[in-house]
Amino acid sequence: MELEELHLGLSGSVLLVILGLYQKTITAIGTLFKNFKKNILFLLPLCLGFGVGVIIFSKIVDFLLENFEMYTRFAFLGLVLGTVPLFYKEVKKEGFSKKYYFVILIAAIVGITLFSFNKGLFPVIDNPNFFQSVLLGVAVAGSSIVPGVDSAVILSSLGLYELYVSSLADFNLSVLLPAGIGLVIGVLVISFLINKLISRFYTMTFSIIFGLFLSIIPNVLNGSCVLGMNIESVISMFILLISFGVSYFLGDIKGNIQKIKVFIKRIKDVTYVEKVKRLTD
Repeated sequence: MELEELHLGLSGSVLLVILGLYQKTITAIGTLFKNFKKNILFLLPLCLGFGVGVIIFSKIVDFLLENFEMYTRFAFLGLVLGTVPLFYKEVKKEGFSKKYYFVILIAAIVGITLFSFNKGLFPVIDNPNFFQSVLLGVAVAGSSIVPGVDSAVILSSLGLYELYVSSLADFNLSVLLPAGIGLVIGVLVISFLINKLISRFYTMTFSIIFGLFLSIIPNVLNGSCVLGMNIESVISMFILLISFGVSYFLGDIKGNIQKIKVFIKRIKDVTYVEKVKRLTD
C-alpha cells in the first residue's frame, strides 16, 4: 500500500493522549536527570510496552488494513474522536479565554495544510551523509512526540521516508546508528522544550497541540471509507461507536469508573426505595 493509503494519523503520542499519559511522559523525559530513578521507573515499562506494541501490533494493523481497511479506519477514527472531549478539557484546565479558539483553529488549519496536502517539500534522499541520517532520527523523534504530527508524512516532506523504510527493511546500520543518535537527542531536547513551554505557557502550548491533534482527523479516513445503505456501513458505524467509547473511557479511567459506581449506587437506591414502597403499600 502507498503512503497515502497507510496514513492513519495515529502516532504514539496520540495513544499517550488517549491513555491520559501524554503530559506525564513529556515531563518525565524533559526532567529525566532531575529525578532520574523516578523518571526511569515510569518510562521503562512504557518503552517496553511500545517496543512490544511495535513488534506485535504493527503486523496486526498491516493485516487489518489489507483485509478490513474500512472497519480498521473507522476503529481508529473512533479512538481519535473519543479523545477530543478529554483533550479539550485538558486544554482548559489552567485558564482559557476566547482567543485560544483562534489559536486552535490556526494550528488545525496549518496541520491540515501541511499533513494532508503536502506532497514533499524536499527531494528524496537516497545516499545520506552522517548529518542527514541524524536528521532522520530527530525528525522521527519530533513527529512522534507532538500529537497530530505523523512521522510518515513529516519524513515524506523532508525526503526521508523511503530512506527510513529501506533502512529498517535492510537493517542498514550505517543509517540506523546515526539515526538512533538523532532519535535520542531529538527525544530529550524536544521533550525538554515542550515541558518548558507547558510549564510557562500551558494553555497556549496545549491549544497549539490540540489544533494539530484535530488536524489528523481528516487523514484517518480515505476513499475506501464511503458510507452507504449497506451492512458494511452499519458495521463500520458500530465499530466507530465502540472505539469512541473505549477511547473516552480509557482517557479518564479512574473518573469514569467512579461515575459508573455512582450510577450503579443510584440504581440500587431507587430499586431499594421502590421495594420498600411496595412492601408498605
